[in-house]
Amino acid sequence: MKRIETHPRNNWQSVVEQLGFGFHTTNVPYWDESAFYQFTLQEVLDIETATEELWRICLLAVQYAIDAQLLKERFGIPSEFIPLIERSWKEDHPSLFGRFDLCYRDGLIKMLEFNADTPTSLYEAGIVQWFWLQDFDPSKDQFNSIHEKLIDYLNYLRTYLYPGALHFSCVKGTLEDLTNTEYLRDCAIQAGIATKLIFIDDIGWDLNNKQLVDTENKPIKSLFKLYPWEWMIREEFGMHLLIESSRPLFIEPAWKMILSNKAILPLLWELFPGHPHLLAAYMEDHSMSGFVKKPILSREGSNISMVSGGETLAFTEGPYGDEKCIYQELFQLPEYVGKYPLIGSWVIGQKPAGMGIRESDGLITDNSSRFLPHLIE
Repeated sequence: MKRIETHPRNNWQSVVEQLGFGFHTTNVPYWDESAFYQFTLQEVLDIETATEELWRICLLAVQYAIDAQLLKERFGIPSEFIPLIERSWKEDHPSLFGRFDLCYRDGLIKMLEFNADTPTSLYEAGIVQWFWLQDFDPSKDQFNSIHEKLIDYLNYLRTYLYPGALHFSCVKGTLEDLTNTEYLRDCAIQAGIATKLIFIDDIGWDLNNKQLVDTENKPIKSLFKLYPWEWMIREEFGMHLLIESSRPLFIEPAWKMILSNKAILPLLWELFPGHPHLLAAYMEDHSMSGFVKKPILSREGSNISMVSGGETLAFTEGPYGDEKCIYQELFQLPEYVGKYPLIGSWVIGQKPAGMGIRESDGLITDNSSRFLPHLIE
């Protein structure tokens, strides 16, 4: 794995905007093609194999968490929603996607966490960096079959959907979420699925028929939501989901509440101690000399503390921390000329599908980190 500096394309902003990528720059640069990461084929195969193995053991951990009745005490999930999770797992409600955040250093691949419910950067990984490669060097390849796998798996999901449109939803006023949501909706259309876009803010409740409805008062029977389960079940809106007849088929399903919760990290370590792709993790500091403290429901690198030998190496602030925290063995990201890359490895339709790289100027990857393309040498 090498970081190689290069020259951005002339007028690259216009090029990516023509792809529908409108959030390439905010108050800080987000898309960055002044450098790229180069991998050998063997390195990519190793990442792919690790991703497949991590997905396998995560599914085993979900089964264990349900069987051992850990959801309330360990994961902090409200007891009234536990039957919803258990039913979605028992009935095998399908998962479309997820993104493992991996540290690749010194030949080792370690899982830092799993963005299992509402992962973003899908569009950048699947589309934007692919078109960059076609302009940069079309003779090269990427670890990237994201687009093809999305369409194939959405076509497979058609058998699970209720009659009518598959609604796609995210929060109003969030360009990044909207871009990712619309990208997925476009893939669904290519898979032959009838779709509708509705913002989470505009979903209504039909009191007489006790069902969720869209802005045309049509029932919502199947719903992709780029909106966290842990937010939804703690809102007044979420209580409607306890009424069985009102409940749509959700993508992602309710059982993803287990995998999107960082309490899964200590559980994985308990179930698979010493696993080569896991870091030691506990629900307390466990007298570790070096650890990363994370709230179990934190997002975008918020409220993270990185400690070594009693000294805080890095920390971030944010709105989380009132909930439980986990303590994970410290395994720092590799450094390339003062830059720290994090690999986001995608699972789509149960299979490894590609990766995107987020790069930061510090040890903690947060929402100001940049997205850089990659290629296989």
